[in-house]
Amino acid sequence: MSTNLIPFLEMNGSANEAIALYEKALDAKVVYKLRLGDVPKNPESPLPPEKEDLISYAVLKIGDAELQISDLVTGSNYHKGTQITLVVQTPDKDKAVQYFEALKEGGQVNEPLQASFFSPAYGNVTDKFGVTFRILTKGRQ
Repeated sequence: MSTNLIPFLEMNGSANEAIALYEKALDAKVVYKLRLGDVPKNPESPLPPEKEDLISYAVLKIGDAELQISDLVTGSNYHKGTQITLVVQTPDKDKAVQYFEALKEGGQVNEPLQASFFSPAYGNVTDKFGVTFRILTKGRQ
């Protein structure tokens, strides 16, 4: 597996509606969908019942391309039309560190690069040009 660059849409509560549109309009196929209600619970920050059906993370295939979607928004600066971030997905944890460190120079770390329940190395950074990247390592290392 090589490094991939994948568009990621932050939908601020309308991901399910967007997914339905892209299935119809673009013949998209949902290959993965994780609702907020399915994510491991944090007892210090309980999830309100009305948010359980929101999308934590979904992957659509459109032809040979991949599109990732979430209802979650990085930071608090959501503005309709500017919710596209880029996922840099690599199997190499050292490469993930390299990419993250280079992109944070002059930029802003939104989530530090660290292990999570879904990745050995995941972080979120906005570069000095205002472009937000999600750095993600797939697999176990």
